[in-house]
Amino acid sequence: MYVHEVIFNGRRRHDLIAALRLQPYQDRMVLPHERTHRGPKEDRLALMRATHVSLEPLWFVYEGRASGVPQIADVVSKRAPAVAFIGPEGFEHRLWTITDPVIHAAVHAAFESMPVLIADGHHRYETALAYADQVAGPADASSRFTLALFTDIDDPGLEVLPTHRVLKAGVRVTGGEDVPSLEATLAGLRGRVAAGVYQDSRFQVLPMEGDVALVELHKQVIDNILGKRNPEDFVLYTRDAAEAMRWVDEGVGVEAFFLDAPDLKQVLQLAREGKTLPQKSTYFYPKPPSGMVFLRLDPNRRL
Repeated sequence: MYVHEVIFNGRRRHDLIAALRLQPYQDRMVLPHERTHRGPKEDRLALMRATHVSLEPLWFVYEGRASGVPQIADVVSKRAPAVAFIGPEGFEHRLWTITDPVIHAAVHAAFESMPVLIADGHHRYETALAYADQVAGPADASSRFTLALFTDIDDPGLEVLPTHRVLKAGVRVTGGEDVPSLEATLAGLRGRVAAGVYQDSRFQVLPMEGDVALVELHKQVIDNILGKRNPEDFVLYTRDAAEAMRWVDEGVGVEAFFLDAPDLKQVLQLAREGKTLPQKSTYFYPKPPSGMVFLRLDPNRRL
């Protein structure tokens, strides 16, 4: 078990890294919130078959303050990290190895019956399930687990960014409130169920009925525009709102839709209800770098 700390943009986030037992979604212990596609899973499965290793942790969030999870920052507050390095984005990462059996037991007891939400790694989780079924092994074999990074949903350093949409084809969207600039559009989304729209060099804020702006944008607008056409053939994604606007100006797309950062507690609640959001609904940041910790996926090796 490890504790990971990342220091970025004046913020600090603490994560726990451990092995997570793979369970099918129907057990309601690992909760997805996005739909997946076959192609990316085939690529990842081929890599797993070639290496027999979990090369990077899948990312999960949990509600730990009321669930008895030890406060991770307190666990490492008086210890020197085992490893410290600068990641590819220029952020500082520190890693502590946790060997205390008392802490191990407390973490295991807290997580044993607590559902976790997939933050990043839906395709990789489903690939790990497929790989575990293929190589088999007893219930405690390492092949029945995946390397996982866990973050408390209330961690002050947990940052989630919106992913904006650009449609490559469509019709003009009407009914929004005119606003003068991209900055005013993004500001007008905060605290509202609404999406920003950019088309024909004009900005609007489009109010929508419902609880989650992303869900309603697809249900009320994008799905109606595209009809039976596959959204993946007509939708471009970016986390840079200025880039989305530029794509429209350059003719790459016909209209851009801007979103505010999603409310994680809403996402978790929807996942508990068995509902999924459209693809690329969340972007957790910064992502843990690959290569910090590996997990060998061996049906003959027990954890």
